[in-house]
Amino acid sequence: MGNDAIKEREKAMTGRSAGSGTPLKRCRMAGPAAFLALCFAAMASGLIGIAGGLFAVSPAHAQLKVDVTQGMLQPLPIAVPPFIARRDGETGVGELGELGRRIADVVAADLRRSGLFRPLDEKAFITLPVSVDVRPRFANWRAIAAQALVVGEIDMRPDGRLMVEFRLWDVPVEQQLTGLRYTAQPADWRRMAHKIADDIYERLTGEKGYFDTRIVYIAETGSKLAREKRLAIMDQDGFNQMYLTDGKDLVLTPRFSPNRQEITYLAYYGDKPRVYLYDLDTGKHEVLGDFPNMTFAPRFSPDGKRVIMSLAEEGNSDIYEMDLQTRRVRRLTSHPAIDTSPSYSPDGRFIVFNSDRGGSQQLYVMRADGSDVHRISFGRGRYATPVWSPRGDLIAFTRIGEKKFRIGVMKPDGSGERLLTDAYQDEAPSWAPNGRVLIFFRLDPATGSTSLWTVDLTGYNERRVPTPTDASDPAWSPLLDD
Repeated sequence: MGNDAIKEREKAMTGRSAGSGTPLKRCRMAGPAAFLALCFAAMASGLIGIAGGLFAVSPAHAQLKVDVTQGMLQPLPIAVPPFIARRDGETGVGELGELGRRIADVVAADLRRSGLFRPLDEKAFITLPVSVDVRPRFANWRAIAAQALVVGEIDMRPDGRLMVEFRLWDVPVEQQLTGLRYTAQPADWRRMAHKIADDIYERLTGEKGYFDTRIVYIAETGSKLAREKRLAIMDQDGFNQMYLTDGKDLVLTPRFSPNRQEITYLAYYGDKPRVYLYDLDTGKHEVLGDFPNMTFAPRFSPDGKRVIMSLAEEGNSDIYEMDLQTRRVRRLTSHPAIDTSPSYSPDGRFIVFNSDRGGSQQLYVMRADGSDVHRISFGRGRYATPVWSPRGDLIAFTRIGEKKFRIGVMKPDGSGERLLTDAYQDEAPSWAPNGRVLIFFRLDPATGSTSLWTVDLTGYNERRVPTPTDASDPAWSPLLDD
């Protein structure tokens, strides 16, 4: 969906809205400390729990605060009935009715994958909503233990555009929490569903969602001796797969711009490495530079105006930065060791990278001008592929040791290290734009195949992302533009 595709994003608040004095509103305003506080006005009565009782309720505000780094959330029961289909004011069936069901299915699937919500089985529903403008029969939803209810409606407008409207209800206190309306071309129905899931996620957690996003990755086919690697892109749930390159040239390390739908990646034209810039809106490929020596892992700066990478000369690799407007290249490190895999902090002031300058492959942080280099990793094993969280609070990495490659996180000063996965070979983490979920690729030692997986910061919610071929080296996009 282009920038003009969704021209209408109207508030649809016909019922009572959640006021600033409700416990949920206070929870939303609490900031990062209340992350994933899936709380309603009746939260003091225990609507949501966390395994092992790892939550705290303040008697003064009855405010549930959840620390997702310490336990596994008990998913919130939520009902997402099929969206009501209307045409010319009449309740519709057939193709439009089926589309309403598909939209609800996508919303429910997004919420389920987050690990924070448990969409209820439609077979348990006592009644179905009749209109977004009709107040639900809350007793019927409480009877099946629903804590939240999504009521949606779709309508085909005379101009051929599809209008999708929804309300989110707090079932225990019978209160509307939010409601919005989207209008777009019918072909964009999946994206509207993702945006609705983002709205629900944000309203119930106080955090931005990540469902209206895409994943770029390397699609791999063929034998080990004749491996074809193509640049591919898909929605974050694995749908709308598309190849961006034809497989004639080897492509590696795609990375999204943090604020635009642009990708930088490395490709070998013959035997010569080139760094490319790919504009997804226009389909335009642009060569950023021909480098006579080896190039590794180009990545954007937070403002999208520069690309940082490592270049190898005479067997030694250092960190360089390229200004995308002037194409000037500036050297940031100069050390006889191998410095590679750089990633900016979200404020652009610091860079994390891995280096063997201390004798083994470890993580280091330096200022953006290359000064004040200091080591931050001190665990057992070697460290690789660091990437700074969009929130700035964590650095994700691959830790190599004990005959395994595992995905982990640590604070920028090296403290609080935690491993999130424990498979044979997990590599190359990339953050969702809200900084709460990571995508990476996994090698199956039995088959040699690679696949994409996501894991949240608890380490409990691990899920495979479907791809039509083997897949590696994923990167998550920012939220798409309206």
